[in-house]
Amino acid sequence: MKIAVVGTGYVGLVTGTCLAEMGNEVTCIDIDQAKVDAMKKGEIPIYEPGLETIFERNIGNKRLTFTTNLAEGIEGSQCIFLALPTPPGEDGSADLSYILGVADALGPLLKEYTVIIDKSTVPVGTADLVRERVAKNATSAFDIVSNPEFLREGFAVNDFLKPDRIVIGTSSDKASKIMDALYAPFVSQGSAFLVMDERSAEMTKYAANSFLALKISFMNEIANLSEILGANVDAVREGIGSDERIGKRFLYPGIGYGGSCFPKDVLALHQTAAQHGYDFRLLDIVTKVNEDQKKVLASKIIKYFKNDIKGKTFALWGLAFKPDTDDIREAPALTIIKILTEKGASIVAYDPEATENVTKVLQGQSSVTFAKSANDALKDVDALIIATEWNEFREPDFAAMKKAMKAAVIFDGRNLYGPQAMKTTDFHYESIGREVIN
Repeated sequence: MKIAVVGTGYVGLVTGTCLAEMGNEVTCIDIDQAKVDAMKKGEIPIYEPGLETIFERNIGNKRLTFTTNLAEGIEGSQCIFLALPTPPGEDGSADLSYILGVADALGPLLKEYTVIIDKSTVPVGTADLVRERVAKNATSAFDIVSNPEFLREGFAVNDFLKPDRIVIGTSSDKASKIMDALYAPFVSQGSAFLVMDERSAEMTKYAANSFLALKISFMNEIANLSEILGANVDAVREGIGSDERIGKRFLYPGIGYGGSCFPKDVLALHQTAAQHGYDFRLLDIVTKVNEDQKKVLASKIIKYFKNDIKGKTFALWGLAFKPDTDDIREAPALTIIKILTEKGASIVAYDPEATENVTKVLQGQSSVTFAKSANDALKDVDALIIATEWNEFREPDFAAMKKAMKAAVIFDGRNLYGPQAMKTTDFHYESIGREVIN
């Protein structure tokens, strides 16, 4: 098929590249001329494992092209994917201006029947709004489909190529058949292909992310209580995760969730409920627990140093909200940096991929410097803070670390190391929901 993808963020670029990998002719459209020029040269604008290889391959075989011209980009396309940002507004509701702006522009450009697909995460009812906006100026027939993405940053390519389910929201048999044909290569191994109405598809995305956010926040509360009561949250996690009704995933305690999906989607679903007169109290608690959890490690640090960290220097391993991505949106590390530097501390940070993005956000803040390696960050620091569970942090040389650091102290926000093993290292070690090792 000939396909257009409007927007080249994490979702749009992965979508376009993976569809091209299956033999489709894909044009990606973005308003950023510099970004488009770079992609035409084979320069990938995001870090996502596995994407670069197929990105370069499909540019080379001319199945993946780029443009800033919407009319040029959609010409002849049977399907147009909208993969545009829906950032939270001041009240938490999703900002639909990007999607609706493109919908306005699409109407007069359509020359034949086209399926327009909402790939962005959007509030329930957005498909109806997009349909209305396109129809205002359309002279050709079209259908609107809601096709929410379920891509995990760091695993997005694999998630797209080998999905556990594909959700299609449409009231059109014609559009449903086209989507079935488009996704046939991706569900050949028995993945679920679920067709439902547009509003149910939109709700499915928000419900899934909000439920996972709830699961994380619940486990963080259990971890905090376990620490108070002297229980080991690792044992608790294994105990409840073995229950098939609960499952093992998203039960790892830590310093809160971040990224582009969970925080935004929880807020958007809560705001949607409020707009329709429903008080979704559970989502209030999920958001509050997560915001408080981001501060837990900083509180442990301040308590350990007896409320005086002015002049202290801390190494910080991990800046991205999760490993295998350079995404720092809502990253707990940023909260930790803010709290500690406001109290007079300095930070030496290291992350394999996210340093450049944090540098832009902090804009040369003098109290934060960046190391070229995990070990370089440790020189003469008063403690190490771990905020992201990158694999390269999992098996360090503790003896070498101790020699480099001013004090042998670790605050582990991702529970990378076992308490029993840490007892042999002579480090003071604090984690989440487990005993303190002195």
